[in-house]
Amino acid sequence: MMAEPRIYATYWIETAFPLQQAAETMAGEQSTGTFVRVPGETDELREAHAARVEEIVELGEVTAPSLPGSGLPRSGDATRRAARVTLSWPISNMGLSLPNVLAAINGNLSELKAFSGLRLIDVRFPPEFLTRYQGPQFGIEGTRRLAGVFDRPIIGTIIKPSVGLSPEATAEQVRGLIEAGIDFIKDDELQGDGPHCPFNARISAVMRVINDHADRTGKKVMYAANLTGDIDEMLARHDHVVAEGGTCIMASMNSIGLPAMKVLRAHSQLPIHGHRNGWGMLGRSPAIGMSYIAFQKLWRLAGIDHTHVNGIDNKFCESDDSVIASARECLTPMFPAPHKDCRIMPVFSSGQSARQAAPTFAALGSIDCIFAAGGGIMAHPAGPAAGVRALRQAWDAAVAGIPAAEAAGKSPELKAALEAFSG
Repeated sequence: MMAEPRIYATYWIETAFPLQQAAETMAGEQSTGTFVRVPGETDELREAHAARVEEIVELGEVTAPSLPGSGLPRSGDATRRAARVTLSWPISNMGLSLPNVLAAINGNLSELKAFSGLRLIDVRFPPEFLTRYQGPQFGIEGTRRLAGVFDRPIIGTIIKPSVGLSPEATAEQVRGLIEAGIDFIKDDELQGDGPHCPFNARISAVMRVINDHADRTGKKVMYAANLTGDIDEMLARHDHVVAEGGTCIMASMNSIGLPAMKVLRAHSQLPIHGHRNGWGMLGRSPAIGMSYIAFQKLWRLAGIDHTHVNGIDNKFCESDDSVIASARECLTPMFPAPHKDCRIMPVFSSGQSARQAAPTFAALGSIDCIFAAGGGIMAHPAGPAAGVRALRQAWDAAVAGIPAAEAAGKSPELKAALEAFSG
């Protein structure tokens, strides 16, 4: 008999209990275990459906608990230790269901008293999930085709402010950006369907500008329209974007949830730009929550085509190593051939400018990304068009292996950008 496919999840833990006991507590809590055996719970049932402890790697002693409320063993050694633990589950425990996978791998674990720290750091799915979930529809290649950009990063920006700007004023912002040579524009995540800027009116106004420019020049800028809302609203908004000739939609992942994303993906004719706002609640603490490496895999299966990964030297709290690890994971196949690889386009944003192009390319080793800058374009001393050119010049130099300062000697826009954004 063939072994049943399994899901594997890896955690960082901190506990005063013996590591094997602590790992078995995790496995029991999230599968067959209770603190007492219940009627009908046979040895055969436990053997077939209990979560397994696959690996424990001790990482050293810890002097103080990272989180409040943890317990101590009643007797014996109470040295607090950190470790990396991998558990696995048969897929028959939860079925091919991402919401129920999330309950299994993340559920009540963070509340267990045995732990003073517990964080999900990775998850691996068997390819059987592709029979239920479609994964990205466009991914890297489809996004490049629709944006018309093939041999460099897609240069993008964000429409702000998000409160009080009318559809007409938004369209005028877009006009200036596309005349500057931008490839990609996204709504701010706060700009949904408010009374000052209703979704349908905003998309119609913006797409008139984008379509007119495309008719004149042949270049159609990709605009990620934020359709976040209830499911019926999102489907109707998607249809309006399609009717107006749009080439991208955007949804806030944490706001709508995995089931809604699955429905949106099944309906969508356009790439889905997955915005990660709210992930900081899950990801900021090193002692609880989950890494973005684990988080984004759920959403890739559900069907997103792009996702934010923050940026080098960003304005937020995330380290450069974490940013690049997330971006690399987006470009790493989730499943081996001949299965769909589910690779997606990482989106660098948050305080980005021409200054970050070289270190981003050096760390990522790829041009497959959307590089989004707000102030890094709009605040260029010579204006937005120079800001876009400076970003392209910075990336061209990075890919050619030419130091930015040297390239700036022949590129006045890049020179001005490096000087303006040196702080």
